[in-house]
Amino acid sequence: MAQVKPSLAKGTRDFSSDEMEKRNFIFNTLKKVFKKYGYNEIQTPSFENLSTLTGKYGDEGDKLIFKILNSGDYLSKASPDLLASKDSTKLIPYISEKALRYDLTVPFARYVVMHQNDITLPFKRFQIQPVWRADRPQRGRYREFYQCDVDVVGSASLLNEAEFILIYKESLQALGLKDFTIKLNNRKILTGIAELIGKPELIVDMTVAIDKLDKIGLEGVNKELLERGFTEQDLAILQPIILLEGTSAQKLESLKQTLASSQTGLAGIAEIEKVFDIIRHLVPNEDLFTSIVELDITLARGLNYYTGCIFEVKTNEVAMGSIGGGGRYDDLTGMFGLKDLTGVGVSFGADRIYDVLEELNLFPESTSSSTLVLICNFDEQSELYSLPIVQELREQGIASELYPSSVKLKKQMTYADNKKIPYVLLVGEEEMNTGLLSLKDMKSGEQHKLTKSELLSFLVKNNS
Repeated sequence: MAQVKPSLAKGTRDFSSDEMEKRNFIFNTLKKVFKKYGYNEIQTPSFENLSTLTGKYGDEGDKLIFKILNSGDYLSKASPDLLASKDSTKLIPYISEKALRYDLTVPFARYVVMHQNDITLPFKRFQIQPVWRADRPQRGRYREFYQCDVDVVGSASLLNEAEFILIYKESLQALGLKDFTIKLNNRKILTGIAELIGKPELIVDMTVAIDKLDKIGLEGVNKELLERGFTEQDLAILQPIILLEGTSAQKLESLKQTLASSQTGLAGIAEIEKVFDIIRHLVPNEDLFTSIVELDITLARGLNYYTGCIFEVKTNEVAMGSIGGGGRYDDLTGMFGLKDLTGVGVSFGADRIYDVLEELNLFPESTSSSTLVLICNFDEQSELYSLPIVQELREQGIASELYPSSVKLKKQMTYADNKKIPYVLLVGEEEMNTGLLSLKDMKSGEQHKLTKSELLSFLVKNNS
């Protein structure tokens, strides 16, 4: 049998230990902020019943769901005529009952419905797990990637939306980002625009097209709107709204006049104003609306389940797509039989954030190695002498390694260099006779003689 050259599936990646240290830096930073705002962690399975996921993301989203073939003879239930027709859409129900999760929000809604008697409302949760999408891989876009979601269900208060803006701000600043924009809009405003045009039934078509403005430009959006049933007259009304300029406050005033005949549109404007007012009370000494928060009428978030405020976050330091987004969904759980339970949530794109931090060199050096000190191994006697030392260090919470064999010292030093271990402990014949251990600082090259107690105190002090 010919050997198969190993390869990765497109859109997936391996992660080295160094990369995992950096990824965990992101996850741990986010978790710390989430918990600070009262959110607790849950997890859901990697795959769901296909029926749980289908119909929740719109037609385009449904096409990107990774289906899982049924176990065993998965074609046995399909009729010969159906197989001969080669119609995959009709064939899927017979050969696939499960799928990899597309996002964390729909599984969360399913979780809430199934555990409604066990949770306390409002229920605030965060979830950091991988999701899968059969998308075309490109820079910043993968087929397997992690989402970091934070949601609350059972509360209609716009305090939640305001706090999500602060969660974004605090989290991204804690990660080292300095220049980013938190974009905000409201699906009710978009509904009002569709009503103004006289085509409320085409709200989904309009939002899907507008949401692509950054990717295909205004000309591309107009072309897609025409293909989706809008007229040149409709575009003439829509164009100045899409191109609306000025401060967030100025945009809101302009929209009040434009959407004066739409109660739905005015309700969306009022919700935005309320969110802004809450933020001003939460952080009275910061003017976030001239620095990082921006009202963007073209923001549509092309997922069907959003009903109120919607968010999107972009970094201005690196050419990259959105690094976060989310919004209000009034009745997502209604799809699973639990009606009128409103919710709102946002997500952080961990993989894109990783790429941004890497490009900007923002990862702290402390993420480069989990080991603080390597004890070199000279011979069998040195190894036996060092065993209780390495264990005592570990008991004090100090990540330590004893090199597992007495190879040349140069090889052991190279090992420490490659793993970016900051300290190396040399325990040779002289050190065992005198009790003074030689500790080398790998960065400065300095070497110090220390007793065991002095060594322990030094490493505890530097174990931050």
